[in-house]
Amino acid sequence: MSEKPETNPPNPATTRDKPWLFRTYSGHSSAKASNALYRTNLARGQTGLSVAFDLPTQTGYDSDHVLAKGEVGKVGVPISHLGDMMTLFEDIPLGKMNTSMTINAPAPWLLALYIATAERQGATRADLQGTVQNDLIKEYLSRGTYIFPPEPSLRLINDVIAFTYKEVPKWNPTNVCSYHLQEAGATPEQELAFALATAVAVLDTVKAQGQVPPADFAKVVGRISFFVNAGIRFVTELSKMRAFTELWDEICRERYGVEEEKYRRFRYGVQVNSLGLTEQQPENNVYRILLEMLSVVLSKNARARAVQLPAWNEALGLPRPWDQQWSLRLQQIVAYETDLLEFPDIFDGSVAITNKVEALKDSARAELARIDDMGGAVAAVESGYMKQKLVEANAKRIGGIESGEQVVVGVNRFTEGAPSPLAAGEGAIMTVDPAAEQEQIDSLVAWRGTRDSAKVQESLETLRRAATEGSNIMEPTIACAHAGATTGEWGQILRQVFGEYRAPTGVGRSVSTGAPGKLGEVRTKVDALSATLGRRVKMLVGKPGLDGHSNGAEQIAVRARDSGMEVVYEGIRLTPAQIVNAALEESVHVVGLSILSGSHVPLVTDVLERMRTEGLGDIPVVVGGIIPPEDEKVLLAAGVARVYTPKDYDMTTIMDDIVSIVAAGAQKAA
Repeated sequence: MSEKPETNPPNPATTRDKPWLFRTYSGHSSAKASNALYRTNLARGQTGLSVAFDLPTQTGYDSDHVLAKGEVGKVGVPISHLGDMMTLFEDIPLGKMNTSMTINAPAPWLLALYIATAERQGATRADLQGTVQNDLIKEYLSRGTYIFPPEPSLRLINDVIAFTYKEVPKWNPTNVCSYHLQEAGATPEQELAFALATAVAVLDTVKAQGQVPPADFAKVVGRISFFVNAGIRFVTELSKMRAFTELWDEICRERYGVEEEKYRRFRYGVQVNSLGLTEQQPENNVYRILLEMLSVVLSKNARARAVQLPAWNEALGLPRPWDQQWSLRLQQIVAYETDLLEFPDIFDGSVAITNKVEALKDSARAELARIDDMGGAVAAVESGYMKQKLVEANAKRIGGIESGEQVVVGVNRFTEGAPSPLAAGEGAIMTVDPAAEQEQIDSLVAWRGTRDSAKVQESLETLRRAATEGSNIMEPTIACAHAGATTGEWGQILRQVFGEYRAPTGVGRSVSTGAPGKLGEVRTKVDALSATLGRRVKMLVGKPGLDGHSNGAEQIAVRARDSGMEVVYEGIRLTPAQIVNAALEESVHVVGLSILSGSHVPLVTDVLERMRTEGLGDIPVVVGGIIPPEDEKVLLAAGVARVYTPKDYDMTTIMDDIVSIVAAGAQKAA
């Protein structure tokens, strides 16, 4: 009798794909504290580093610069010189590490410090793997840590590219970043088009400047990487990533003639959406983060090469190491416990996905054509076109949440619930010790006192000549790093050569989309109050310090203007003295300050003190940002009229409140 065939024969050995890099975007207080955090995270299974720098470092200032006050070590690690960088990576062998550094305008400098540190560790340049973000166009549009005008900024990007493809061949010299475009309100179509237009601007610059021979151009294309955002609309975001891969392949083939498939691959890392994280019922953010992550790992043909996840409580304040560990464990469970990595692309052949991908590509191509007709991404930035479109898209998003058309669970629907035990009590978020700033400044002063000043000045003059003459600045910058120059000294030399830049705000021509009836009621109140005052109610919207996240300030400015107020908004990066001077010169009735960097207490109290000194103490000050309850009490006690946090999502209600505050002050004065 023949044997019966097995009904369930054993499967052949399954080959699993290699997981993506697990990263956590982190850094705070000091190089020493951040080094301890990095080593802890690596011990817990993180496989790559993602360095967050503080705002003075990101904008090319030393920690003791006047604009750095209150900002040192708040949103990242302060790095002022080679000693700081060596401390940051102590006992972390850079020759074996893959490091992403979120740095843009000073990217050549931080890369130089990284290379110098690796050389001091005994590693060669060819050993180094990692990425500098180095995307200035999105800085003009959304994140605000630009320094120089567009043309010299593109030149510096080109210098890094031309240097690294030969000297540090495993390095990604620019990381076109659409992440912050979505944070600024970009639609998927805009995120696709604006990011790809940026990549085209970079590659066109590389071709035009001639540092890379034509025979090597395809290699440079192959080192371009991207950093994207993934929002909560799961199917759309997954389709967007497939559209990105197909459009990039198309551009590489048709515009640049790149034949090798490996050089046309869309290589990207991702951090999922922070914009959608809510202060209300923050435990719900865990589910949002998981769903957003799945949209960039489920489709094998468009899978991220590196993933970093925000912590569930980032809308409340700075995450603790445990919160970061929780996000890391989420990645590890998906990668190692599920069978995701055992299958080919599970969406190939899906009619719904294919149709959505094609629709996104068609819309993105149309937007790319408009930008191309304007003269490219730089022209679209300088004209204010891109910024205006982002402000308008963000206004539409906020309007949808206000009206309830866009449901956000726990915010505008299903709002009743028990308080989160995770967010309660002392230590629910991490706080940076205020003493850390002075310790960093003291360390910087000591560094300046022990170095060879003549050698430093000689290296800086060599850098100046290279920048002035148009030669590649990377080797002179590395020499500055080894000589002991500081971040602020490097930045000041290039500021003197290239000048500084203030990008368009996008506010002037944008229109809000608040509920018409409710907005009309506020306009009526503004008109009545203006008649009482004898002139139009005037509001100053200010961004003190170095925080470049201007989305909230822009939306407040647009809604205040559409409520009938006269609005003064001069953009980002103002000193408290400049804000108070503007309030005095413009004779404003209310000052609104927006700060998301965690520096609200020192910066706001500085503004209040200066206003009292100038005789403006009767003008109400309102503040918005990610402000913990304890700090809210401090600000109110200091004299702030009102504090608004992410839970206050209804812009028109905020306008109504501000009008009432001004009216109460006018009545009291009368």
